[in-house]
Amino acid sequence: MSTKRATREAYGELLKELAETHTDLVVMDADLSGSTKSGEFKKVAPERFINVGIAEQNLFGIAAGVALSGKIVCASTFAMFAAGRAFEIIRNAIGYTGANVKICATHAGITVGEDGATHQTFEDIALMRTIPGMTVINPADFISAKILLKQAIDTHGPAYVRLGRAAIEDIYSKETNLEIGKGAVLRDGKDVAIIATGIMVSEALKAAEMLSEEDISARVIDIHTIKPLDEDIILEAASEVGCIVTAEEHSVIGGLGSAVCELVSAKAPSQVIRIGQNDTFGESGKPEELKEKYGMTAQAIVDKIKEEMF
Repeated sequence: MSTKRATREAYGELLKELAETHTDLVVMDADLSGSTKSGEFKKVAPERFINVGIAEQNLFGIAAGVALSGKIVCASTFAMFAAGRAFEIIRNAIGYTGANVKICATHAGITVGEDGATHQTFEDIALMRTIPGMTVINPADFISAKILLKQAIDTHGPAYVRLGRAAIEDIYSKETNLEIGKGAVLRDGKDVAIIATGIMVSEALKAAEMLSEEDISARVIDIHTIKPLDEDIILEAASEVGCIVTAEEHSVIGGLGSAVCELVSAKAPSQVIRIGQNDTFGESGKPEELKEKYGMTAQAIVDKIKEEMF
């Protein structure tokens, strides 16, 4: 059985490892360091850890100032509070200035679970990808989160990294070669391409296996970087398979599905089926039950493909 770990755990572990080698790294939080796991950095480098309290706009305003003074800053809070409450500050103080701030937002999507609709953000990717110069990353598992976070920290400029609360299965190995802006083909196929991001990559792989039992060949692509988007890997799929399915733990409006539709409509028109939160709010409940209710499971992917294509 594969290991199950939350992507936020990768964030905490990486920060702890980088504390000694990255002496210009400053970590900030808005009184949620236990939940976001940024508190792991505080344990080893308390002099470079700043807790601004429950003041998210201040968090990102101060982060911009610290970064513009020459530091690398990782600033953390829940995705709803980052992308939602502090959007204008992120846009103007971080995006507009090109500040070297990594917005490491945890507890995104439906798998926040019992915290309910107010905390389940489905809009964050849509908001962040509209900011000029903002890199947007949504890792699929613990291993890829650690690899991509390290690259983001080592690359100058603003980045939004979407991290989750719930433990998810490891997909990648430590030897995996991943690169920001380059998608990964995890399984080849000729009938349909399932282009997924975040926790839905695991569901896409399961769906592909289920489809293979019915002689449907599904390609699975992990688009861990929503911006810049790997156009080549998507256009290749559009030209080689009968249909594209996007799968995300995010609204079908403005996220991965929209990004793929924007691309293929301009350069390789093809059918795109979008799976995600269908213009609704969530509700309080257990993560797995919520995924099932809102159609973010392997079975939901299979059912949609069979309904639309066969």
